[in-house]
Amino acid sequence: MKKRTDYIDWDTYFMGVALLSSLRSKDPNTQVGACIVNQDKRIVGIGYNGFPYGCDDDEYPWNNEGDFINTKYPYVVHAETNAILNSTTSLKNCTLYVTLFPCHECCKLLIQSGIREIVYLEDKYNNTPSNIAAKRMLASANISYRKIKPFSIKIGD
Repeated sequence: MKKRTDYIDWDTYFMGVALLSSLRSKDPNTQVGACIVNQDKRIVGIGYNGFPYGCDDDEYPWNNEGDFINTKYPYVVHAETNAILNSTTSLKNCTLYVTLFPCHECCKLLIQSGIREIVYLEDKYNNTPSNIAAKRMLASANISYRKIKPFSIKIGD
């Protein structure tokens, strides 16, 4: 008997973990997941977008429009930040798998943490000021990024 040939590649595997993590997000509009992987192909951090510990998500707004203080934006911790905070080891030379291209604020943290590559699934904010700033910083810091093709995975029957 020969080995299976229809197994998934590493990008699909780790992005699948990021996608699964995104399902933990309670955000009604945008669910983002992140998975940080070291050079040995070991997962060293996982995160999703949500409110900080101790902030009851039934007491804070989930709105994405209106007066800033009454939207989710000043309160939500992004998936990338949570993955960094949940990391179990140094992130030097690691790869981030994330379902949505990181904003400029997350890119600052990714650069500072030592991550060297970003693999993403969507870039829905492409060419916005935040996205332009993020890509400018990544270029200056010599951090590569690449988009992977959408995929589907069947689990079970």
